[in-house]
Amino acid sequence: MEIQRALAEERHARELAALVAADTGSRPPGWRLSPRAVVDFIVGLARPIAHPDGELVQVERKFYGDDALVERAVITLTTSRGLMLVGEPGTAKTMLSELLAAAISADSTLAIQGSAGTTEDQVRYGWNYAALLASGPSMSALVPAPLYLAMEQGLLVRFEEITRCAPEVQDVLLSPLSDRLLLIPELAGAERIVQARVGFNVIGTANTRDRGVSDMSAALKRRFNFETVRPIRDLKLEVELVLQNTNRALAEIAVPVRLEEDVARLLVTTFQELREGITREGDRVDCPTTPMSTAEAVAVATSSGCHAHFLGSGQIRPDDLVRYLMGTVLKDDPEDRERLVNYFERIAKRRAKDNPLWKEWSDAKKWL
Repeated sequence: MEIQRALAEERHARELAALVAADTGSRPPGWRLSPRAVVDFIVGLARPIAHPDGELVQVERKFYGDDALVERAVITLTTSRGLMLVGEPGTAKTMLSELLAAAISADSTLAIQGSAGTTEDQVRYGWNYAALLASGPSMSALVPAPLYLAMEQGLLVRFEEITRCAPEVQDVLLSPLSDRLLLIPELAGAERIVQARVGFNVIGTANTRDRGVSDMSAALKRRFNFETVRPIRDLKLEVELVLQNTNRALAEIAVPVRLEEDVARLLVTTFQELREGITREGDRVDCPTTPMSTAEAVAVATSSGCHAHFLGSGQIRPDDLVRYLMGTVLKDDPEDRERLVNYFERIAKRRAKDNPLWKEWSDAKKWL
């Protein structure tokens, strides 16, 4: 059976192979690509490059945002400091960390998903308790976790939503980041020390909405360079991203429906104005407590495409989008529904007077 989502290094295998073949830049020890080529992989190239089989390959833009941020992130990973990507939910922090790991280490699978239930064993190593009881602590009884494997093999390890973890779990990273060592006190001799190989580093992500849940210690913060990934403010850029990701997602699940640019612009305009709290005419609107992120806009558009195909007209219209808008907005605060309805009654209704598409958008308020 087909898998639902291929790894980044699999999805972009031809681009990566072409970049490896064309890369003449200086590569840090343990890196698959030079920093310049890693940046090109993430932000894209204007012209196609040759694959080793002779075919031209277009390296597409994958991260829509601040290119300077991408450059700083890549350079941070050439140093002994870890990289911490922070920002609102849905700003592509996880995607960026995955792309960096795929380009630099050719392996994005060494990932720790932070949560209230994440334990130290899931970060560094655990034990096969049957073997442990039978013969005591030994390498054959040890079960390596992502941090151990990344240090042993000289790869990047990704720690997603690190501030969801308890402080004692977060602080497992202190020694690996400062001394490049992981101690295994249960073992003896040389086996009790894992020394990081060249290429090892840590990429963490944290949502600003989780601030105060389990704040990182000052000691751990000092071992990271922080980069804030901000929502996209350029309308044209965000429309392009929503179109690209929605139509790709629909194609992957074999739904023969496409999101058209005018409808995407309608959706993105609404999301941006609710996110910023101000319309293009300068009117103030109440922001929902839920982050109106690009990722959420893609989710609404994808659900609408499925509805249009299976239950609707076969074409995504404003009516389809509004049906699934409430599921995005109404997550935390029941008053968010009133904030959304207010936007439709004030802003959408006024624009509907001289714009047929906004008229459809306004009339679809009934689904709210």
